[in-house]
Amino acid sequence: MTEHAGFKRVDKSALPGPEVGVGVLGYRFMGRAHSNAYHRMPMFFWPPVARPRLVAMCGRTEDAVAEMALRLGYEGYYTELDAMLADPRIQLFDNCASANAHLEPTMAAIAAGKHVLCEKPLATNAADAKQMWQAAEEAGVKHMTGFNYRFVPAVRFVRDLIEQDVIGQIYSFRGCYLQEGGDNPDRPFTWRSDRSQGGYGALGDIGVHIIDLARFLVGEIKTLTAMTQTFVKERPIPDRPGEMGQVTVDDVFVSTVAFESGAIGTIEASKVATGRKNQNTFEINGSKASVVFDLERLNELQVYLREGPPELLQGFANVSVTERDHPFYQFWWPHGHIIGWEHSFVGEVNHLLTAIVRGEPIAPYGASFEDGYRALAVAEAVLESAETGRHIEVAY
Repeated sequence: MTEHAGFKRVDKSALPGPEVGVGVLGYRFMGRAHSNAYHRMPMFFWPPVARPRLVAMCGRTEDAVAEMALRLGYEGYYTELDAMLADPRIQLFDNCASANAHLEPTMAAIAAGKHVLCEKPLATNAADAKQMWQAAEEAGVKHMTGFNYRFVPAVRFVRDLIEQDVIGQIYSFRGCYLQEGGDNPDRPFTWRSDRSQGGYGALGDIGVHIIDLARFLVGEIKTLTAMTQTFVKERPIPDRPGEMGQVTVDDVFVSTVAFESGAIGTIEASKVATGRKNQNTFEINGSKASVVFDLERLNELQVYLREGPPELLQGFANVSVTERDHPFYQFWWPHGHIIGWEHSFVGEVNHLLTAIVRGEPIAPYGASFEDGYRALAVAEAVLESAETGRHIEVAY
């Protein structure tokens, strides 16, 4: 093909950083979010610590996985997981499948010597999550749980403020993750509706995110008391007209918690919060300052400094966390030009690839499989308290 006059072709092999081959299991919501992140990471985190090579997607339905592999920029696809894991071009296995397909595929990837990223909840129970964590440690592979909200600039900024003693002694944490839609009785019965199939309800689907943020910002949860409630107790079974499945997971949970640091707080999640689209919010009150975050306004942080303005002017100030010196913002746009939900995944995969290439740890800023396990240990304590009515000491 004749090149246009003056056109100079770039040498893509000259891109900096080693190549890391990626294989992704699952191609729906999270598969798309992760794929977007792999594409964007070397564009913004420059020079990139690594060049993600999107080798293959894997899924059971060939027509669907073939279409998504093409759409999302993969070189090809597999319909058999074992075949994908045997591919020497793949160094990183990314599990974006449903929670009941986390344990066995991830364990197989670890056995094959792949580094692993697995979406939350890490498993359908804490014992399986602990098994995954220990296997990854023994194999010497890097392992990350998909708690992407750790990479929202405002959230990391709160962590920085805590480490810099701006907030002082933390007195309390109040966090909740609220979504609507679960109150629709026509939504079909799925494995998510059945605890025996690995369903966790609001607790496991979105509650583990707020549990992780509580641990990430305040520290380990020591004891708790909790309640759960299921409002839609049966749902129609797909393709079986007239048959209903019994829902055995929660629609809502509320928990009071005590942290090892001495702080206390509340954690809750709901799938029946009418009008709430995706509100993941927390407030931290300390001896020197307080902060408030809401995912629906993720570029902002409300801050109250006790030693701030004169008394008559005191109150919460709304801070736009978009300055070049704020976490991650050096990689994005000029200050004031906001980023969105999907950008948290870009920071997440950059953190993972940095750990792989440089041999650095995932923790404490990224969520390792240990963090995935500990979040589920807290979730199981919530269920135990709700079922027994007792105050529970969280056992790790």
